[in-house]
Amino acid sequence: MTSSREVFIQGLTREGKPFRPSDWAERLAGAMSSFRPGGVRGGIGAHLGYSPLCVPRVINGISCVIVSEQLRDMEPMAWDFVMNFARDNQLQVTDACLLPDAGSGSAS
Repeated sequence: MTSSREVFIQGLTREGKPFRPSDWAERLAGAMSSFRPGGVRGGIGAHLGYSPLCVPRVINGISCVIVSEQLRDMEPMAWDFVMNFARDNQLQVTDACLLPDAGSGSAS
């Protein structure tokens, strides 16, 4: 059984202060955009999307980067880069699993 887990890097320091600059999550996810399952896509606009393994999100008003553990298996150096970024900037990191939107599944 394969389970996909994520690590949530929150834009809050260990002291609870907002991390700056405000676009840090987009910058970090942008730096990881080429690390994708199946490799880098070519063609026009290929550089415009985030990797599904490292995406920025705002959760409860806090900027976050959600990093799939698949990145560690696929490219350990990229995983280390992201985790070291969080550690060096004293950001809060939580192991979790992002659940699908309530409206995306069928409910009976």
